[in-house]
Amino acid sequence: IRSELDGQVINSGVERYKQLNAKHWQTVDQGGYGQSCFLIVQTNQSKIKLAAAAKHFLKNGRHPSESEFTITTEPGAVRTTIRVEGKKNTPITMEKIVAVYSSKENANPLQSAENELNKVDGFDNLHRESKKAWSKIWKKIDIRIDGQRLIQKLVRLNLYHLMVTASPHNAKLDAGIPARGLHGEAYRGHIFWDELFILPLYFMHFPETAKSVLMYRYRRLDSARSYAAEHGYKGAMFPWQSGSDGREETQALHLNPLSGKWDDDYSRLQRHVSLAIAYNIYNYYRFTNDLEFLFDYGAEMFFEICRFWASKTAYNPKTRRFDIAGVMGPDEYHEAYPDAKSGGLKNNSYTNIMVLWTFNRAFDILALLPNAVKQKLFKKIDLDAKELKEWRNISNHLQILLSRNTILEQFEGYFNLKEINMQEYAEKYGNISRMDRIFKAEGKNPDAYKIIKQADTLMIFYNLTSNEVYDLLRQTGLSPAEGLLAKNFRYYMKYTSHGSTLSKMVHSNIAMQAGDERLSHDYFMEALKSDYQDVQGGTTKEGIHTGVMAGSVLLILNNYAGLRFKENNMYLDPRLPAGWRGIRFNVRFREQKYNITITSQKVKIINNTPELYTSAVHLRNNAISFNKNKRVEIEL
Repeated sequence: IRSELDGQVINSGVERYKQLNAKHWQTVDQGGYGQSCFLIVQTNQSKIKLAAAAKHFLKNGRHPSESEFTITTEPGAVRTTIRVEGKKNTPITMEKIVAVYSSKENANPLQSAENELNKVDGFDNLHRESKKAWSKIWKKIDIRIDGQRLIQKLVRLNLYHLMVTASPHNAKLDAGIPARGLHGEAYRGHIFWDELFILPLYFMHFPETAKSVLMYRYRRLDSARSYAAEHGYKGAMFPWQSGSDGREETQALHLNPLSGKWDDDYSRLQRHVSLAIAYNIYNYYRFTNDLEFLFDYGAEMFFEICRFWASKTAYNPKTRRFDIAGVMGPDEYHEAYPDAKSGGLKNNSYTNIMVLWTFNRAFDILALLPNAVKQKLFKKIDLDAKELKEWRNISNHLQILLSRNTILEQFEGYFNLKEINMQEYAEKYGNISRMDRIFKAEGKNPDAYKIIKQADTLMIFYNLTSNEVYDLLRQTGLSPAEGLLAKNFRYYMKYTSHGSTLSKMVHSNIAMQAGDERLSHDYFMEALKSDYQDVQGGTTKEGIHTGVMAGSVLLILNNYAGLRFKENNMYLDPRLPAGWRGIRFNVRFREQKYNITITSQKVKIINNTPELYTSAVHLRNNAISFNKNKRVEIEL
């Protein structure tokens, strides 16, 4: 029997990367003795060491075998060969246990791995401990759906892959959540803005894991400050694609597989990633009431992000408003203006409204800081009242483009772009999700057309309630008309090709808010099946999509349980689709733990917290009173 530790592996799972360097490890040390062997490798550029140590257990029948173990090596590989004399009808059992450590967490990863192996006496005990650990996780995160077997299976599939990527067991690791999980090589393991769609699931089940993801960003705050300064800005400008050291990892060229040409790639101008980080910081606090994190880390990050956006605005004397230029929204089909020699757009509605929301929340955070904490932080980052006054002024005079008080213009000049007949392209090409590549292959510039990759303006209504959006628009002096969400949904939906898996998930949420429950459910099912059916035709094998996996699970809670959170209160407004007999799930909000069961006839809520706090639960805007057993059951 031969067993091996192989350090010669290469990254070859993504076709379009194969022309790039695929070997990322160099061997540092290797060897073995008796039943154990080890291999230490190091990454080529970042010099992170990784040690794998293996131990073998061989049984001949019911007893340990006394067979000879021989260790041989070649560069980057260690082989253990065992010669065993077998007998008819007597099983030979081989167990191989491997411990893996890296120098990111341990100064001596090999010693840590070998120490771990010395505690192990075989597979069975490890298996029992693993089952216990998984059981604890499933008891918290499982969503039980009565009457929908396929949906039940897909929800658990998605939850499993999310837990494989980030769970309580890696809460202490210095790692964010990659857009493609830990399942493939697409995007080279980089971290984008997808945490905006993912972290709410962790807020309500594993706040320590969510906190570790935010700490990944905090540890790279200095890199974000340097990135901002490099481009002439203040504060912190986080990169669109982040890796191990927090620098910008986004490519400057992108290969179009339809045309075979390399095109300029301006996607790093999606500065809204910093807004996603601010949004996550504030909502982590809102869910957990973790003031210690806010005082020690969160407020500093938040204020530095505000400082960046303040420095990126420019006062326009003609409009008497502040503009934000040189950015991209979530719609990656529009990187620049037609015929422009450089990338970037002006006054993207999603960006500007989220900047306004972020400035407002900064003052909410300020009100939470004790004077001693505030003085210490202000001194640390050199923040003063003059700068805060500037943020107020920008907030009240930020340019937001609202046509006839009804349609938010995606960015300044979007309404002047060329129209497009989506039906004609669908008939010609079938799959038109990547219209940017189709246009470029036809010699057309997607920047010149109204075609949209994914929810951009509509993302405002995914992040914020309609009431919040109205308040923000009025703050700048606008008078938004009634039905703003539904009218913007109908306008932008007809131009959207859904070139990102995130798109239909967001549209499902917006369609439900707009009152189109059937369309919402159709989008929900397509989002839920994204990786199961590999809807993009080959991308799933390059890595699952963590954003849509988490977001589609949350749709069940948001759309069908009507789960919402506002200040200290939790709201439920159940609307089960036809054929759904019931759903059951757990949720944790501000230290209160609830088990909720919803059917078409009733809602049952159990509070599993030892002590009741001030947070309240509302069913269809009516406050709920729990009985002495902390339970309530209400007929619908």
